[in-house]
Amino acid sequence: MTELSVLDLSPIVEGSNASHSLANSLDLARHAERLGYKRYWLAEHHNMPGIASAATSVVIAHVAGGTKTIRVGAGGIMLPNHAPLVIAEQFGTLAALFPGRIDLGLGRAPGTDMNTARALRRNLEAGADSFPQDVVELMGYFLPAEEGQRLRAVPGEGQTMPIWILGSSLYGAQLAAMLGLPYAFASHFAPAELDHALDIYRSRFQPSEQLDRPHVMLGLNVFAAPTDAEARLLFTSLQQAFVNLRTGRPGRLPPPVENYDRDLDPMAKTMLGQALSCAVVGSPETVRQGIDAFVRRTGADELMVTAQIFDHAARVRSFEILADAHKSLSQAA
Repeated sequence: MTELSVLDLSPIVEGSNASHSLANSLDLARHAERLGYKRYWLAEHHNMPGIASAATSVVIAHVAGGTKTIRVGAGGIMLPNHAPLVIAEQFGTLAALFPGRIDLGLGRAPGTDMNTARALRRNLEAGADSFPQDVVELMGYFLPAEEGQRLRAVPGEGQTMPIWILGSSLYGAQLAAMLGLPYAFASHFAPAELDHALDIYRSRFQPSEQLDRPHVMLGLNVFAAPTDAEARLLFTSLQQAFVNLRTGRPGRLPPPVENYDRDLDPMAKTMLGQALSCAVVGSPETVRQGIDAFVRRTGADELMVTAQIFDHAARVRSFEILADAHKSLSQAA
């Protein structure tokens, strides 16, 4: 049965602050651990008023330190923003602190606007174009050190570090297949190339020391509540946030609004329909049917579920409903 994991952007909601968001992330991770979710990933975004996980490695340490068994990782680290050695040292340290529990997902996008990308990197000469070389360099730092090796990641060297390639286009699928790495596709916000990317990854996959066959994790928005109407209301927070972002007005996660899409202009409706098409929104039975249909269509090995819900208690409840639906499907299978 397809496994479930959590992608958390540590949302900062209107009227709150980053401290509350990070406390909520740890609380949700503890619930996810209790409910049997496999992984809890955090994402690197910068210059985003509504996201508290910019210092992703630090937040991973916060979550891993407050949990016991769930895997914790990056979904992902935007490697063009960093020197590979720095990421090797950071995640080598995390793996030393929390053995057997740390994942490293790597993305090629900057996770921000270009002005912020320049501030992060100081120059854009290498950036995304050197992503394959940077991935290979990073992987090399986790190998056992050889005699006379002058450049080493300490901590890092000799550690088993599961590395994933993230993507929302065909580029990441090709790279993950070539390197024989697991592949996570961002279908929760960029589903347009999903089917084509899956076909490329699976058909071109070359086995590696880390992985002997293709392994796919797909992003999926799941908003679950006792009724379909309640779930649709919760979903309007994400819809508003997405429209705000795409129209150049990023902000904190807004509270839900009744009948939000009723007065939206046609272009915004079309954009939301395309960008958020990989979403399951509804009651327990609607969610059960929705995730079953999505897995049957895609053949996903894992689902990386995200839920940008304004009220933290409702967010926790959504993941509880999803876990129950998943258990029901597992028993039926």
